[in-house]
Amino acid sequence: MTDFTGKYKQTSSENFDALLKELGLPDEVVNRARSQTAEVEITKDGSVYTIKTVTTSRTWETKFELGKEFDTPRFGGKTAKSLVVADGNKLIETIKGEKELKIVREFNGNELRQTSTTGAVVAVATFAKQ
Repeated sequence: MTDFTGKYKQTSSENFDALLKELGLPDEVVNRARSQTAEVEITKDGSVYTIKTVTTSRTWETKFELGKEFDTPRFGGKTAKSLVVADGNKLIETIKGEKELKIVREFNGNELRQTSTTGAVVAVATFAKQ
């Protein structure tokens, strides 16, 4: 199985603001996110993975076990059911809610490519391993 752990720094982002708008986030959140980059750290303790995401305005963590559904926070204090599975060099997360969000994290050497899809909107962020 691919080792998904490591620290990654965002190097590019495409169409993220459109994705946030499609998810129904307020304009002030979309505008703030447009100018930010993220750092992601993925760790594993036993069978539990943690994905910690840090931006200049917010830090959040997602803890999960592969193949086990869990509650994940959504904007506005809501929660949604989420499931992460591994497929080769990919972690595939499906978040159910008013609008389903699918996040595919693909690991290729020193690069992490994150493709997020909701409805017909697709956003791609690229990260370099630190």
